Amino acid sequence: MASITEPKTRRDALPLAWLGLVPFAIFAILFLILPTMYIVVGAFQTAEGDATLANVRNLFQPSILSAYWISIRISFATAFLGCLIGFAIAASITLGALPKFIRGPAMTFSGVASNFAGVPLSFAFIATLGRVGLVTVLLREWFGVNIYAFGFNLLSFWGLTLVYLFFQIPLMVLIITPALDGLKKEWREASDILGATGLQYWRMVVLPILTPSLLGTFALLFANAFGAVATAYALTGSSLSIVPIVLFAQIRGDVLQDPHLGYALAFGMIVVTGIANGLYVWLRARTERWTQ
Repeated sequence: MASITEPKTRRDALPLAWLGLVPFAIFAILFLILPTMYIVVGAFQTAEGDATLANVRNLFQPSILSAYWISIRISFATAFLGCLIGFAIAASITLGALPKFIRGPAMTFSGVASNFAGVPLSFAFIATLGRVGLVTVLLREWFGVNIYAFGFNLLSFWGLTLVYLFFQIPLMVLIITPALDGLKKEWREASDILGATGLQYWRMVVLPILTPSLLGTFALLFANAFGAVATAYALTGSSLSIVPIVLFAQIRGDVLQDPHLGYALAFGMIVVTGIANGLYVWLRARTERWTQ
């Protein structure tokens, strides 16, 4: 009798199991799928609602291409430096000789810092490294070093890159740490038995295994920086023309307002970040197969 009623019980439990996904599905539809579809459709429409390719063609204006190029450069720089520094930190707390108690606070800080952005982050850097920021004043008064006299400018390409690194590096630490934890001890033991040095172990075993994860994380950090807008707008205003700021000016500006060109700019951002996130998912899956 139990064998007869068991399948029925499972069928009855199936709707309840899927019921937990309903809030997520509603949220995704209302705040992700529908807005994305609205942007994509608007990118190929005129103000009167007629179909057109003019908005997409306007993306090839020199000013807009320059904005995309600046955004790509900033995203690439922050992704590269974030991966490099974050990997060094994660390797130190995971595989290095650092005390075990350091890992907990480091991971907790990474979780907080990776989500610290927007106006608070911009204000923190202005108060620290602005022209009258605390560190700027201390360096000038105590050591006679004026960082702005050496060409440093917080409201510039490298200034924005420095600010982005505050959340890019912790994000890298959070993502790459599980991959480092997945390295099997048997691999290190086998390399030691075969007489490999530490450098050879990293070069011939660790890095080939982690390369998909590193490349995938790089793609994710690139997409994360490419789509950031609140931090850049709060820090630089309109002095640095990256794509999100140009998009904001087209949709909400008083002079350059052209909402449908803004939709086309957003559509271009969706394409770039979609490719980057797709590469991350694909490369991450390859890494998980190695470390299982």
